[in-house]
Amino acid sequence: MFAPDGDFEPHLRRARRTDAVVSCKSPFPNREKESRPPCGRIRQGEKKMRTKSLGGMLFALLMMAGAATGSAQEVTQTEKDKALQYLETTKKNVLEATKGLSEAQWNFKPAPDRWSVAQVMEHIAAAEDFILGMVKEKVMMAPAGEPGRDVKKTDEGVLAMVPDRTNKAQAPEPLVPTNRFGSADASVRHFVESRATTEDFLKNATGLRDHVTDSPMGKLDGYEFVLLIAAHSERHTKQINEVKADPNFPRK
Repeated sequence: MFAPDGDFEPHLRRARRTDAVVSCKSPFPNREKESRPPCGRIRQGEKKMRTKSLGGMLFALLMMAGAATGSAQEVTQTEKDKALQYLETTKKNVLEATKGLSEAQWNFKPAPDRWSVAQVMEHIAAAEDFILGMVKEKVMMAPAGEPGRDVKKTDEGVLAMVPDRTNKAQAPEPLVPTNRFGSADASVRHFVESRATTEDFLKNATGLRDHVTDSPMGKLDGYEFVLLIAAHSERHTKQINEVKADPNFPRK
């Protein structure tokens, strides 16, 4: 890649010195005239060489420009449909896992250092806003990814690793439950509204593969962060079901 402030002037200055007109006066006047090619031929040969060099340089620049613009991959409609289906399926599973819970069931904690269902639900709802906001404000403004980046492999990595509860992770401070929505039911409503916003973004956004930014899983593009949103809710639905499976979980 060329540096954005690359200085081509030294090359141009050298080119100007070598393009100076060649004198027709021979430094060896006693030699046969036939041994000296006509001055016009020298100029004509130089002109052809310069034209050929310029053409080669332009061709190289065009090839580089083509490579730069062609490196970005666009999300296919099939990929969008797959992500939308995943968002819908994981939303449905969250709602089913939290449906009809009593106050005691919402707030039961298997251990002092473990979250209740209400806290997990709040975390899911808050994370939806947090991650989508990051996609809009940071990921879509980030630099382009490496040309030829294996997006299929990265997509599959997100779908496999994020829901895996054997990989424990500490929630970042902005997503630690604080009862920010006021009640468990309010957390559910907020989640449903936020999920609709995520789906609308996915349907209408373009250039989701054009930018990447760092994550604990490496560099992810906008589409992969949308997959991460759905995978994150799948992960914590499993956590909700773990709480409900505790032998001390209230029956009603």
